[in-house]
Amino acid sequence: MNTLEEWAGAVCGELGLDPASLDVPVILDMARDVAHGVARPAAPLTAYLLGVAVGQGRPLAGSAARISQLAAQWAPADDAVQDRAVQDKAAPRD
Repeated sequence: MNTLEEWAGAVCGELGLDPASLDVPVILDMARDVAHGVARPAAPLTAYLLGVAVGQGRPLAGSAARISQLAAQWAPADDAVQDRAVQDKAAPRD
């Protein structure tokens, strides 16, 4: 078990949530898209908003996909522009 899994399990236990309901890759992918496409501080805020939406009955994967699409179209803040440049340099070339 890695640190992220341990942390998620501890938080779920503290909040009375079922750890089996987590879809960590979907959440992390959405947070990455927002951090790199909008601004780093937008990622935790957006993760919270995603949680609120899911708590109100919206589907996790569909909601996260909509947020990622919105982030891709957003005019990024300066730190996100720098993140995108670094990400583009690190991306494998075909």
